[in-house]
Amino acid sequence: MGDQNIRPLWHRSSYSSANIENCVEVALVGREVWVRDSNFPHLPTLSFTRRTWSEFLAELGSPTTP
Repeated sequence: MGDQNIRPLWHRSSYSSANIENCVEVALVGREVWVRDSNFPHLPTLSFTRRTWSEFLAELGSPTTP
């Protein structure tokens, strides 16, 4: 989990809208990517290295993803 003293600039997923309840937000913080559920922003965040996050996104776009 990231440092609680940092005020990140959160970005909502481009797939999210006002009518969708399942929303993910991400913020770039130093060398990390923080991820949170926008419905519960007060709960802890997940943090990933930028490389791990990029690999995760690439895998999501892979046609071999189950």
